[in-house]
Amino acid sequence: MAQLLPLLTALVLCSYGPVGSLGCDLPHNSAPLSRSTLVLLDQMRRVSPVLCLKDRRDFQFPREVVNGSQFQKNQTVSVLHEMLQQIFNLLHTARSSAAWNNTLLEELHTALHQQLQGLETCLVQAMGEEDSVLTADSPTLMLKRYFQRIRLYLDEKKHSGCAWELVRMEIRRAFSSTADLQESLRSKDGDLASP
Repeated sequence: MAQLLPLLTALVLCSYGPVGSLGCDLPHNSAPLSRSTLVLLDQMRRVSPVLCLKDRRDFQFPREVVNGSQFQKNQTVSVLHEMLQQIFNLLHTARSSAAWNNTLLEELHTALHQQLQGLETCLVQAMGEEDSVLTADSPTLMLKRYFQRIRLYLDEKKHSGCAWELVRMEIRRAFSSTADLQESLRSKDGDLASP
């Protein structure tokens, strides 16, 4: 029993250090889920964007938040989770149900939910390591403001078909940028696993 105590202590300590973070890998199905999400977003188009040119808006997507190479792993996980959660919340409203095919929308909800669940372990760990204070230049806060601009736009346009179409296109662009974040996470996991 005395010999087990040092081993158990070492295991507990490793679970809180860099070695423990290896348990926070992206699920193996994250890339196919991301591709299927993009396909679903493409299939949801109901209005020709050409008809909506007058409604165009620059939502000022914070591009710096998807440059995962500049963040620690815990920040990257937090940004990726926030992006997916904001998209899920935006598309999980009664008004979004009225705008799109409900079957496609449910498939999209399911895909986003699966991706969020896959990140839960990583997020819990990231929240434990991350400073909880949101500064003005916090990537998470920048994303919250970005999605707030989208919500205000939808309200301003009274959730019209064109407004939803432009938001769909914007969400697709934002979501496709998460591929860079996911790749950054995979490479950081590889770096941690290297001797």
